[in-house]
Amino acid sequence: MATESKNTDLPELSIVQQWFHSVVTHPEGIEQGVNSSKALDLIPMSRNDLEHMVTRSEKVSAHDRMNIYANAYYARLIECLGESYPVMKRTLGEEAFNGFCFAYLQEYPSTSYTLGHLGDNFERFLTDTRPDADDPQLGWPDLLIDLARLEWTILQVFDGPGIEKTTTLQLTDLQAIKPDQWLSVKLQLVPCLELLALHYPLNEYYTDARQQSDDTKIDIPEAKQTFLAITRRDYIVRRHEISSVQYILLSALKSGHTLGDALERAAARSSLNDEALANELQHWFREWVEFSFF
Repeated sequence: MATESKNTDLPELSIVQQWFHSVVTHPEGIEQGVNSSKALDLIPMSRNDLEHMVTRSEKVSAHDRMNIYANAYYARLIECLGESYPVMKRTLGEEAFNGFCFAYLQEYPSTSYTLGHLGDNFERFLTDTRPDADDPQLGWPDLLIDLARLEWTILQVFDGPGIEKTTTLQLTDLQAIKPDQWLSVKLQLVPCLELLALHYPLNEYYTDARQQSDDTKIDIPEAKQTFLAITRRDYIVRRHEISSVQYILLSALKSGHTLGDALERAAARSSLNDEALANELQHWFREWVEFSFF
């Protein structure tokens, strides 16, 4: 019985797969991918040798076939970023948004097994490449950076650990704390609570952009410092606008400070007298317990 001879000159399949991935995903294109050190370490070849590895079709060369895969790869990544940043995409328009995404992927190519980390550095990229980096002025760059921070935070809170199967602090638990213990006690914030300080009031704008049809014009808000507490209850991400004093207080607690330290920091920022602030604190903590912040 005749047997087929095996070509021992061909690389193992796992090597070919690694080579194909390194070439197709190279941020500078197929030619640079073939000539990259990573690809050459796996399979030394030039563009002219591509057809020894990738079969050409009747009308399409091996190089063009590889380009089709590369374009599809980036198209899918940009599509995923659009799903992560829908409000920014709407704000910029699809063409401009896709341009930002492609530039971002050149600087921060996908390296994780999961697309869940694809936008990890998008806010950093927008900050580092802002056109007025030498002399930043409050304007569009800050609006886009705020949007990136807000939308990525919402996504991380949705995908991250929550409180659905845990017991949270109740009002009776707070009332059980003895007066002489209040200043030294530490309140642990739930893991899904994130605090944001933004240059623009984006909470309402985000809601309108998500709910209104694409052909509905939504005005860009004027710059105004805004603070948000973002958390998740019953698998729903919830956003709460808070004051600067509340932000300072919650941030201190989140950082592990005692309640006494946190209250001191908040009081230093507040314009209220001690009695008025004490009344406000009672209301805040009652509300925060209701929202399951602790």
